[in-house]
Amino acid sequence: MSYLYEVHLHTNAASACARSAGSEYISYYKKLGYDGIIVTDHFFNGNCCVPKDLPWDERVDIFCSGYEDARAEGIRQGLNVFFAWESRFDGDEYLVYGLDKKWLKDHPDMMTWDHITHYEKIRAEGGLVVQAHPFRERGYLSEVYVHPHQCDAFEVANSGNPHEQNRMAYRYASEHHITMTAGSDIHHVGRTDNGFIYGMEFDRPLNSIDDYVGRIKSGSGFSLHVPQQHLAWEEGTSNHLPVFIFDRNNTPVPTHGVADIFATY
Repeated sequence: MSYLYEVHLHTNAASACARSAGSEYISYYKKLGYDGIIVTDHFFNGNCCVPKDLPWDERVDIFCSGYEDARAEGIRQGLNVFFAWESRFDGDEYLVYGLDKKWLKDHPDMMTWDHITHYEKIRAEGGLVVQAHPFRERGYLSEVYVHPHQCDAFEVANSGNPHEQNRMAYRYASEHHITMTAGSDIHHVGRTDNGFIYGMEFDRPLNSIDDYVGRIKSGSGFSLHVPQQHLAWEEGTSNHLPVFIFDRNNTPVPTHGVADIFATY
């Protein structure tokens, strides 16, 4: 028996690009047979709709309200709902799991952190950092920044990506033995960019966000809830924007072509 979870989901309480309230997702995911969801709204350094002119603590309260709305409905209907968020740097984004509202309120300085500080501070508090859609290309991006050393895992399947970009992430993570996750990056109930709902399957149920963090860090007891053909390498798969792989010192290394991308770590 396996247990299915959505681990990348946005609500309209905090994510400017989302259309659905947290509570609206509960019956939808229950009907799909999911055992839980993790709300990962865009934080203040991303596409966030929380007003910028409010005191930090008040902003955090508003930010967390999408999760709290989903959790209340989850309790009513019997679906686990856990809290996380999505941080952004220079177009590259990271899903942060295992920390809570109090931690956010205690760290207003987080907006000034670089990638290394961000990763080290979160890890020190027991959190998990996953680079979201690491090979994503969008019209608002001019370059792709991949940070294998400043995270614990790669999200190699994202329903906001075309399959080509997911295949790039999957192959890179496979060749460099990076732990992999998958999520729908859903912003509107029943709708994703590529038309599929992804997720993570576990051999035992998750009772808390700490369970999720521990399982991913262990690297075992889970699998990707993704059709394998979406990740299987196809000849001609390539990047279309310049790709920079950042080393352990957070120094960008330019790459030249697909072969060079996968050789750089």
